[in-house]
Amino acid sequence: MRYDKEIYFEKLNPGKLNEETGNYDDEVVAVSTLDWASIMNTSDDTKQLVYGNIKQQSLTIQIQNVFDGAFDRIKFNGKYYRVDSERTLGLKQTFIVSEIQ
Repeated sequence: MRYDKEIYFEKLNPGKLNEETGNYDDEVVAVSTLDWASIMNTSDDTKQLVYGNIKQQSLTIQIQNVFDGAFDRIKFNGKYYRVDSERTLGLKQTFIVSEIQ
């Protein structure tokens, strides 16, 4: 298994209330942490177990270490992903993620 794909664990700061307009400003990325991963498409059997149906745009991401920092999303190839399932096995960690629309 090759860990040759760049991913970023991103922690977001929520936007602040703009008193003049009454709207919230856009979220800002507070911390972005680089890691290297092995990334593959999630099998249909795993999708069935995690989601209860076949969900499109789902990936399985495995890293060689355990990431213990707080994060809101994962960025890969310019797209953002939400963690749907996480599993830690010894020194490796696996995430099943789906794309944020």
